[in-house]
Amino acid sequence: MCAVLAALLAAICTTADAFTRSNPRKATTALAAKPKAVIFDLDGCLWYPEMYMMSWRGGGAPFVPKGDAMVSQAGEAVTLLGDVRAVVAELRADWPDAVVGISSRTDEPAWARELLEKFRVEDFALGDAFDARAVQISKDSKVAHFERIAAATSIPFEDMLFFDNELGNLRAVTMLGVTCAYCPEGVDDAIWREALAAFPAPAGDVVGADAYGLGR
Repeated sequence: MCAVLAALLAAICTTADAFTRSNPRKATTALAAKPKAVIFDLDGCLWYPEMYMMSWRGGGAPFVPKGDAMVSQAGEAVTLLGDVRAVVAELRADWPDAVVGISSRTDEPAWARELLEKFRVEDFALGDAFDARAVQISKDSKVAHFERIAAATSIPFEDMLFFDNELGNLRAVTMLGVTCAYCPEGVDDAIWREALAAFPAPAGDVVGADAYGLGR
């Protein structure tokens, strides 16, 4: 009987290991600690080019869909970076209790809001993924953004995760206790998984910065 039980347990473990290897997304959802709020920058983090670049070149709204991109009135394409669509879809499908928000100092907030409404992720608009209580699009500091997000959502800084392509923003926000992740080439699956694995990170640390030789 003992030999039969041992064989059965071994088979179960082997099957579980195989499932984990073939389903990495499922494996990473069973985290010891999960952020209650996930906040993203916009320009250079979710999409490219940045809005100030388009304004200098005479582009901007209105935007027209073309394939996976949005094309400005000057014919310039704005595209979502990295694995933004997959990450946002995962949050919407698998993280129903998480607050998903924005902290952006974009130069053209009206253009950014138009892009949020026009970009599609599966069967919903990109903007539909974000909780209005946690959307800050204004020129004041990212620290001020997070203070308002915390006040509006009652979520402590220590339960927040933030992605930005500008290290200075991250170094300021991490001192609040927010776990911050550096993504100079936009949000992709690698930095998403690394940030989740590191959460919660100590204040002062920026997840991903070491890969660019820019650690503490």
